[in-house]
Amino acid sequence: MQTNFTADQLRDPDTARSNEVLRACVHCGFCTATCPTYQVLGDELDSPRGRIYLIKDMLETGRPADEKTVKHIDRCLSCLACMTTCPSGVHYMHLVDHARAYIEETYKRPWMERLLRGILAQVLPYPGRFRLALRGAQIARPFKALMPDVRLRAMLEMAPRTLPAPNPNDAPQVFPAQGARRMRVALLTGCAQRVLNTDINDATIRLLTRLGCEVVVARGVGCCGALTHHMGKVASSHALAGANIRAWAAERKGEGLDAVVINTSGCGTTVKDYGHIFRNDALAEDAAMVSGLACDISELLQRLEIPEGPARGMRVGYHAACSLQHGQQIKSAPKALLKRAGFEVVEPAESHLCCGSAGTYNLMQPEISAQLKDRKVRTLEAKKPDVIATGNIGCMMQIGSGTGVPVVHTVELLDWATGGPKPRALAA
Repeated sequence: MQTNFTADQLRDPDTARSNEVLRACVHCGFCTATCPTYQVLGDELDSPRGRIYLIKDMLETGRPADEKTVKHIDRCLSCLACMTTCPSGVHYMHLVDHARAYIEETYKRPWMERLLRGILAQVLPYPGRFRLALRGAQIARPFKALMPDVRLRAMLEMAPRTLPAPNPNDAPQVFPAQGARRMRVALLTGCAQRVLNTDINDATIRLLTRLGCEVVVARGVGCCGALTHHMGKVASSHALAGANIRAWAAERKGEGLDAVVINTSGCGTTVKDYGHIFRNDALAEDAAMVSGLACDISELLQRLEIPEGPARGMRVGYHAACSLQHGQQIKSAPKALLKRAGFEVVEPAESHLCCGSAGTYNLMQPEISAQLKDRKVRTLEAKKPDVIATGNIGCMMQIGSGTGVPVVHTVELLDWATGGPKPRALAA
């Protein structure tokens, strides 16, 4: 694609990067075949190719974002299926991240939109605030029909009816390896996950220590910054990410680290991109180091080689989270691990398509999200699984709200198969 940025515009590192991405695009349209919003809406502007044109025009002219551009960029899930499909290697993620930051800087949203986005940015990354907000949502749910905005109703509907108690294992501490120590790893305990499902981190810690890892929950680590990063809120997302980089760098320079382990794939995609995000920052060297250490739990478990288990007579419907299969290009590891542990693994049709969760997407775009959820649940249930497994808390909540089949994190099944307790969702 030909671009016409001025030399002055290209002095901005983000614009220069967007220029590289735009120039890689050859307009082929392969991306439209795998874009969930294009599949649902059928609008070229709700495809990656259409959004690329809108972003190019907005950035080249230097004009403030307009309502049309914002609408179609907001409808993007950032599922990154287009990056898996693209034969030209267009790095759409960096382009749409820049567009969102530009929109946040130049476009004044309607007051209700600003309020909702502000609430999400100030609540979701902070477990204490998020827990309090969910308690309030539980109280307000009976009155959801009175809510003036469909997004407010969606927020009330997504709030779980019960919440686990705060987990002491999520506090800064060190969990020693069982037997000889093979590795020392830091665990990102997350933000929303710590409130919604404390079993995931517990299962991760048990499994890793059983396999000879010393697991560190580093002091100062919190939200990875992904939620606000995808809202274009640069200052907030960089502050959260920067705190993590400093904390893990201190651990690496102190007792040492062999890996930074992440069991929420949406977070993993962002942490692996810290090196790019902070490439022109004073934290650049440490950020690149953290990105190099970052790995999904399934990647680390393949390196550790979990024991092979006997057939368990349980059919697992595996949902490939977009941030794992497209964002991190991890496709076979979770399935291979489940099979090695003795589970029968089945995949739904159209496994490349998003379930509609996508961070805050199911709250800000509830109608489109609901269509994608229904589609995903139908294809999963068609495989008649005993349980559905995935590697991302957002997908777990989204799919779980639309099916009666138990939904668990992949690591919960692997922990159970290697000596841990039966997942709570299966014991109910």
